[in-house]
Amino acid sequence: MTLQEIIKSLDNLSIEDKTSLLKILESQLSQIKEQEKQLQNRGDSFWQGVLKFRETIKREGIEFTDEDFANLRDSSPGREVDL
Repeated sequence: MTLQEIIKSLDNLSIEDKTSLLKILESQLSQIKEQEKQLQNRGDSFWQGVLKFRETIKREGIEFTDEDFANLRDSSPGREVDL
């Protein structure tokens, strides 16, 4: 069914069924809004963590150079495969 067909079929529903459908849709919308809010908060809390980390590094006077990260990469081609 298309959305237009669904909307047209609502005319055939009783008041009780329309009320029940409305409550279901409101509940689903509320859940979707809550999920969006949680996702936004998760992103915000991650960013707050990054800012707190940067602040701590700056406050303690820690400095990173390229030498700190030299030779960290694993140069192996990966696991060996027997064919």
